[in-house]
Amino acid sequence: MSRTEDDTWDLATSVGTTATMVAAARAIATRDGAIDDPFAEPLVRAVGVDFLTRWASGDLSGSDVDAGEGGWGLAQMPAAMAARTRYFDEFFADAAAAGIRQAVILASGLDARAYRLQWPADMTVYEIDQPAVIEFKSTTLAGLGAEPTAERRAVAVDLRDDWPAALEAAGFDASQPSAWIAEGLYGYLPPEAQDRLLDAVTTLSSPGSRLGSEAVPNTAAFDSEEMRERMQQSTAKWREHGFDLDFSDLTFVGERNDVAEYLAARGWSSVATPMDELLQTHGFDAIPKADDDDDAPTMSGVTYITSTRN
Repeated sequence: MSRTEDDTWDLATSVGTTATMVAAARAIATRDGAIDDPFAEPLVRAVGVDFLTRWASGDLSGSDVDAGEGGWGLAQMPAAMAARTRYFDEFFADAAAAGIRQAVILASGLDARAYRLQWPADMTVYEIDQPAVIEFKSTTLAGLGAEPTAERRAVAVDLRDDWPAALEAAGFDASQPSAWIAEGLYGYLPPEAQDRLLDAVTTLSSPGSRLGSEAVPNTAAFDSEEMRERMQQSTAKWREHGFDLDFSDLTFVGERNDVAEYLAARGWSSVATPMDELLQTHGFDAIPKADDDDDAPTMSGVTYITSTRN
């Protein structure tokens, strides 16, 4: 079922499943020694999606369920998520080293950075997500005996609601510099919602604040039906294993503003790193292109952006 602007989900359905899929990829990357996220696999198991649990635990190989005609698939995802994880981990480490003491994770999903990173003693980490997602992760990690390594403040609110008010009610101080991340988020927002989110972050960010973004390609120039067909083909074997997730139903297409340009007009300066460059920097192979590649948007078109409020 296609997304609507007022739809709902949990970590085992619709767009929420992507958070569990990313955690499964982090679990594999952890087992491979590329990153260290000891909470990824237990969280995936707790969600209970069989396909993702088997993939995370090594009982199912990504290469066995990929379409096989080249291009991006599950086989490439652990490396891509490892590089992405390192990027945002380093983003927070750099922000903390610069004296920032407020971190905000937008649409935090199964992100366990509040539990696994080494934060300064006086750091506060705000996690924003839907109430059911926040409750699930908090309860599951408590059951594992996990303790936050910073002062963690969960803000249980949908980003489509008045999340800035909820964030400030949780103690966020807009007069102090802050570090924000939007990881794996923008593509699941309508283009205009992306702009509203960036406007809200700008309003809440004092000079010196930082924003780490994963920016997705602009899809306005591409045939949406062709993109949908490509996605369905690439996930056909997933359905044979009982996992029916159609990415074409989860993302929003259309004319999307360039994140760095949009922020520049609002007083931010940015440094961008394309996905292929990020993979190379961390010693991973580039994402292969499909055999019939015609420059359609793929994961390799994603760009990582670090922006600083002037």
